[in-house]
Amino acid sequence: MKKVFININFLLCILLLFNPAAISAEDNQLILNMEELSIKVMPEFAFHPNDKEKEHPPLLIGYQGTMRNQTDQPQKGQIEIPLPLNDKNFRIGYVADYSSDLSKVYEIEYILDQEKGTISWTTSEEIQPNDVYKFVVEFYTDTLKVDKERKSLSYPFKSFTDIGLFNVSFIEPLRAEKFVLNPAPEEKNTHGDEEGVHSYYFQGIKAGEEKNFTLTYERTETTPTVEMIEKQEQQPLNNNENKKNPRILSIAAVSGAGLLAAGAFVFLINRNRPKI
Repeated sequence: MKKVFININFLLCILLLFNPAAISAEDNQLILNMEELSIKVMPEFAFHPNDKEKEHPPLLIGYQGTMRNQTDQPQKGQIEIPLPLNDKNFRIGYVADYSSDLSKVYEIEYILDQEKGTISWTTSEEIQPNDVYKFVVEFYTDTLKVDKERKSLSYPFKSFTDIGLFNVSFIEPLRAEKFVLNPAPEEKNTHGDEEGVHSYYFQGIKAGEEKNFTLTYERTETTPTVEMIEKQEQQPLNNNENKKNPRILSIAAVSGAGLLAAGAFVFLINRNRPKI
């Protein structure tokens, strides 16, 4: 990996994420402000592309972040955020950021610091004044608890900085039954055109604030959702229940890697549950 010379902007970006009070002495402004963080929790959705043993049901989690350059100067530096590196069988699936006009996605090199429990990377482009910077991080763990067909998960999140808008979505795997979340999401956040997607929205999260969720469900099917969708795509076209859907194709194309950046959730958020 190439050596990078760290300038003052690198250090300020790091300080921001762990200390939201960090400011630039030059203009008394925050360097980058976390406007939005969206987390997708996807049990039994896909295995890591490098997984050889596929006995334990996988858990895929994705972060999508939006930050804004609040200074009057272009910024390029190092981003560092905490991840649950000590979770059972933790492995990174995909790390990327977006071009300034959001038309391109750059898969980027990253560094995992096991001692600090963080992932860090350098922004692909300069962030212009008042422009947004978007990134995506996907990782896998084996933290789903299994008791025969019953699956359960405790998902805690502790905010590492102030966040303007924070949301968490839990995606039901296909053929799951008795899917229960605690606390229960508001009814308006789980409606007809978002079948199988259960979302929570929070405004103005402070650094250090914690949110805790638990879920349970039953599922006898052992095939991950992505593989089930791929199989559905291979069915005869004259079967009305298996007509090709271009949204499904976006998932099949990435096969579990880079799902958020590839826009796979356009399908999930608007899906009609396929009849398989």
